[in-house]
Amino acid sequence: MVAVIDYDAGNIMSVIKAVEHLGHEALLTRSADEILGADHIILPGVGAFGDCMEKLRSCELEDVIKKAVDKGIPFMGICLGLQLIFEESEESPGVKGLGLLKGKIKKLPEDKGLKIPNIGWNSLSFPREGRLFRGIDEGVFVYFVHSYYLQAEDESIVTATTDYAAHIHASVEKDNVFACQFHPEKSSDPGLKMLDNFLGI
Repeated sequence: MVAVIDYDAGNIMSVIKAVEHLGHEALLTRSADEILGADHIILPGVGAFGDCMEKLRSCELEDVIKKAVDKGIPFMGICLGLQLIFEESEESPGVKGLGLLKGKIKKLPEDKGLKIPNIGWNSLSFPREGRLFRGIDEGVFVYFVHSYYLQAEDESIVTATTDYAAHIHASVEKDNVFACQFHPEKSSDPGLKMLDNFLGI
């Protein structure tokens, strides 16, 4: 069973439909027992960093997520879900993230003549091998919607990058924690392959 964490954020149903399309049972939940008993966990989300951290904490999900990661359950953050697993964001100064991984979320610079937010398809480079990208060619295009981007402290966890107004750490992997700034569930067949790779871990 795949637990999709429910904290009233946007873009959750498209993730559930993608998981079910791949032949897995998806359960939208904020139950500690269901999350800790899941085979895989996905933290999706679209919204503001501070608001969503407040929702996670009001739903008493912060400690549950940390326990699940410590337990070794494969965990994946998508879009805002990637940003929340890091330490802090320029979007919400003073608000602490989950801190599962070290790094900061920064605002895309507006002085490059590019539209912000970045909405559309960007190609990925693979600085190192990541399990999400097995069977996927470098240069693949995936779908982004974001105004903020990750700058990971430890670049050895970065498995995919792209460039749009800045050099963006687009995907990370460390032990059982995975995350993508882009939306694999909206990235056609290659995105579904990435999700399938995650669900096979």
